[in-house]
Amino acid sequence: MTRAKVIQLGLLVLALGAIVYEGFRFIGLDGASSGIASEALLVALVVIWIGTYLVRVVRGKMTFNEQRERYLKAFIELSDAELQARFESMSEEEQNRFLTELDSETKPNETNLS
Repeated sequence: MTRAKVIQLGLLVLALGAIVYEGFRFIGLDGASSGIASEALLVALVVIWIGTYLVRVVRGKMTFNEQRERYLKAFIELSDAELQARFESMSEEEQNRFLTELDSETKPNETNLS
């Protein structure tokens, strides 16, 4: 969720609280009772929202996980020719850096036993 969306959501919740407060006042509750009732409703909504977030965390349905799965699937589907074309489109410096990183990842750490 982007920062702008979070701010919009916060303002929406704030406006919703004011609307619910005025709604309770309209149906006949006094100011304090309306405040308590609207606050209780908003707290319940936030608790439900956090609960849905925790369910997504436990199930692994977070945005990052889903993006990672899509990336891995797309990478696996790439053909060797496409990978070769991407490698050749890199600058020589990027190719060398990539090969160095790849070489350091594939070779196990060697230790001198002397």
